[in-house]
Amino acid sequence: MADRCRSPDNRVLALKVMADLSQISLLGLDRAELASLVDNLGEPAYRARQFVEAVYRQRVESIEEISTLSQQLRLTLAEKGVSIGLPRIEKRFVSQDGTVRYLIAFADGQSVETVWMPEGDGGEAGDGSEAGELAERFAESVGPSNSSANALPENKAPNAALKRCATQNQRQDQKPKQGQNQGRSTICISSQVGCAVDCRFCLTALLGVKRNLTAGEIVGQVCAVLKDQKVSPPEDRINLVFMGMGEPFLNYDNFVKAARLLVEEVGIAERRMTVSTAGIVPRIYDFGGQAIRPKLAISLNASNDALRTRLMPLNRKWNLEMLMAAARAYPLRTREWITFEYVLLGGVNDGPENAKEVTELLRGMRCKVNLIALNPGPGIEFTTPDADRVAIFQKILREAGVPAFVRRPRGRDIYAACGQLKRTVEVATAPAP
Repeated sequence: MADRCRSPDNRVLALKVMADLSQISLLGLDRAELASLVDNLGEPAYRARQFVEAVYRQRVESIEEISTLSQQLRLTLAEKGVSIGLPRIEKRFVSQDGTVRYLIAFADGQSVETVWMPEGDGGEAGDGSEAGELAERFAESVGPSNSSANALPENKAPNAALKRCATQNQRQDQKPKQGQNQGRSTICISSQVGCAVDCRFCLTALLGVKRNLTAGEIVGQVCAVLKDQKVSPPEDRINLVFMGMGEPFLNYDNFVKAARLLVEEVGIAERRMTVSTAGIVPRIYDFGGQAIRPKLAISLNASNDALRTRLMPLNRKWNLEMLMAAARAYPLRTREWITFEYVLLGGVNDGPENAKEVTELLRGMRCKVNLIALNPGPGIEFTTPDADRVAIFQKILREAGVPAFVRRPRGRDIYAACGQLKRTVEVATAPAP
């Protein structure tokens, strides 16, 4: 499936330096590729640095905007058809909770969805990172109703790890001040047009898969949203999750390159990124060896093979035994955790017996679980579970020593929540002006 959807690699286009430069978009090229391009244009080496600054930091939309280039070079590039490659924001939907869902269009007419969450995605707490610590502090600073830690009985944390993840007594002087940047704004980006993984509870799966995104198109989503929101890392702390449309590990090379560009050129800290996979086992092993790698999240969603195969047909190829073996072999860094995501479906996978099976699957692992009550949508046969079932499920996990957090839904009213991305335009909330 991945080969069938493979997109042209900008690296090949740049290094060949084809006579027809109109096929080259600067967004997605790394410094070595830009240096090769500059050299073949007969320009001095410092031009590559100017391209990097303009494309990734200034986020210009056209060659003409790169004022550091000579007028003649800008004219030459424009005549040859070299483009920046910044995707276009086609539609913008704003939720009552402040979440923004972007429909982002590419040059070939395809589009994906990208989501901006001004207070994070609710999944940072307990991951051992700076973003996670800020998430916990922020949850406490806004009151008990917003803190997932409150589901844990006071003074009954079963181990030190759980205590760290479900902190309940932060010092008052550590709480963020009103109006202070909480460092919790999150961008959720897509890696494919549609998705090749046919999860039965996900709206994106109904689209099928059209093609992979290039590294430039993945990075371009981030650049377009940063420009629209008028924020700029590293000065502004941004969290990034590869949890939008598509399976990143079925577009592995472009995803890995995009992550590297986002760290090295856009300026988003590696520790503030998370990639979610449905369980492409060979790529989990590959990913553990990457020099630059976001934190890993694995979509579990079921407690046994029969149930997981029903909900996620890819379990036939990579079953729970294979998935758990890959997760246990994954090389965790200091204070790093694996996140397991578990979408709770009413009366299907949300019973106490399922929670107990999950605790056995994860026993002894340095991990946490994000519980996600199903975000409903047209064409999905499952229902959202009752809140008390979610609470019981969480309680069973925590009492067994597994840090578990209920992830709050963001942007449900505009089909921007987890599992709802389907390029939907018929929503109650009107597009923002």
